[in-house]
Amino acid sequence: MFLRLFAAHAPEIALTRVDVVGGATLPDLDDVDALLVSGSRFGVTDAHAWIDDLAALLRDAHAASVPTVGICFGHQLIAHSLGGRVERAAVGWGVGVHRATPTPTGAAALGRSAPFDLLVSHQDQVVALPPDGELLATSAHAPVAVLRVGSLLGFQGHPEFSAAYAAALMDSRSDRIPAEAIARARPTLDTPTQHAPIARAVADHLAAVVP
Repeated sequence: MFLRLFAAHAPEIALTRVDVVGGATLPDLDDVDALLVSGSRFGVTDAHAWIDDLAALLRDAHAASVPTVGICFGHQLIAHSLGGRVERAAVGWGVGVHRATPTPTGAAALGRSAPFDLLVSHQDQVVALPPDGELLATSAHAPVAVLRVGSLLGFQGHPEFSAAYAAALMDSRSDRIPAEAIARARPTLDTPTQHAPIARAVADHLAAVVP
């Protein structure tokens, strides 16, 4: 999905996929220009060695000022790995299209002050920023919708998702997501999203382009 997203909106970004869940070796930071950590069906506090290894890589990336973007799980792992707090959302599952509003700091960092809508699918969320973390955008469901700590940038929303994929994902998780949450989310799937400008902001961060 990220390959398609960048092909459409940031073709200068070339990605190499690393299957960390499948046991692939994490990259050496000297061999990459930037890192992108995607979403996952796992939670950041799950007891898996690859999560601990990936968290250590994010701490190294932070120390070395390597441009890094985390999406959903990746966003939460940035916070978790650097001393923030991630918990099960007290308000329940976040699904459908949610609106986030940039803070003044976020408007400068993201290159936009207007609210933006993205598809979301998460049960956990960041509830406390890591030390020196900056709140870049907030939403009614996820108060920490976008964060930045040093060279690491995290988004709770999914700019790579399509509405059809989000609908299929809700269907596949209907045994876990309450029916009323799905019922509220389905009508929002027709809401136009700002995936293109957010993809551009992600790409600019990965390429270390300052707005």
